[in-house]
Amino acid sequence: MLLKREWNAEKEKEIKMPGNIKILCITNRHLAVQDYFEQIRQIALARPQAVIVREKDLPEHEYRLLAARVMDICGEYHVPCILHGYPKAAASLGAGALHLPLSQLLSMPEDEKQAFKVRGASVHSPREALLAQKAGASYVTAGHVFATDCKRGVPPRGLSFLRETCQAVQIPVYALGGIQAQNAAQCILAGAQGVCVMSACMKYRNVRKAFGQYGYF
Repeated sequence: MLLKREWNAEKEKEIKMPGNIKILCITNRHLAVQDYFEQIRQIALARPQAVIVREKDLPEHEYRLLAARVMDICGEYHVPCILHGYPKAAASLGAGALHLPLSQLLSMPEDEKQAFKVRGASVHSPREALLAQKAGASYVTAGHVFATDCKRGVPPRGLSFLRETCQAVQIPVYALGGIQAQNAAQCILAGAQGVCVMSACMKYRNVRKAFGQYGYF
């Protein structure tokens, strides 16, 4: 069972990079440096904690076709695959894990939630994390912690936000937004179970080497 980490100010001063940081890969086919499915294969070879298939600009029927292939590739390497945003498509594919915006999770009927063993939610405050936990989330992603091109011009919420969010709930919290090799350890020491990365998954042909910069191996 994964245990929550607690922030320790003295430890934060002493430790620069904890080993074996847990990484959730978030996909974005527009960033892939090679064929998308080959990129997914390279991600799977690097053995992340899970792959979140977040191609939210696709219509649902196209997303379903793409997600089916990603699930097959992840299955070959025994890497958990979390679908994103389309409960009906996920259920039709027999997916056991689904990530949703908080509003979508809150409005989802209970019987539909129970179709998924793992349920993730995106949150932006400790209060939202609590709501997600009460709604049956297995974990949350909390962001954005650092400045990121995905949220250009929007001030990051920072490590204090992450620390407060981790302390507010009993479920794992994964830091999201602007996560780099040089700041990943700070997220873990603030209480995060792991970190979410996109660029390191999609912009490198050798994803395993990219993960190594995070202290993953």
